Amino acid sequence: MTADIGALDLEEAGAVLAAEAARFASFGWMRGTSGNLSVVLSRDPLRLAVTASGRDKGELTAADVVLVDGRGAAVRGGRPSAEAALHARVAALTGAGAVVHVHTVASVAMGRRAPGGIVLRDLEILKGVGQPAHDVDVLLPVIANSQDMTELGDRLEAARNPRMPAVVVAGHGLYVWGADPRQARHHTEVVEWLLELELTGR
Repeated sequence: MTADIGALDLEEAGAVLAAEAARFASFGWMRGTSGNLSVVLSRDPLRLAVTASGRDKGELTAADVVLVDGRGAAVRGGRPSAEAALHARVAALTGAGAVVHVHTVASVAMGRRAPGGIVLRDLEILKGVGQPAHDVDVLLPVIANSQDMTELGDRLEAARNPRMPAVVVAGHGLYVWGADPRQARHHTEVVEWLLELELTGR
């Protein structure tokens, strides 16, 4: 998967997102129908392919995707995830080409334990999210949950650390982004590793 996301059509994007979802589901990070993924197909106007609502993320096909606009409203396809609006907000705010939302045990637990944010330091794997491995504190923001995606987006925008491509939503899960689905996947795996370490270390 290259960074040339604009070259994808909706079906191709669906195939990419289905493969990524199957990977995350195999880790137990998208149990049942939880979690959602998106990839940006165009910037002007902003259009994203988002995984369809209510589907088992381990069994998605290329057809299980919805085209949404910059507000997260469906343009083509079925019913998008209820959190499509937040995916669109993250893509617009950060310039990301892909967004991952997973419900991992470590992200939910650490969001509750550290509501003010999680400080990470002196870990080699921080290089995997573009951060120095030593001598620098890196803040992973934690925000309170909301069922209102506008409110949740406002919280994310206010709290986000431009140096960290991720935010923990307390009691809910993890949002992570990257230039394309592959980078978003790598960032997700690194941040989840860091959360698991923090959880076991405490």
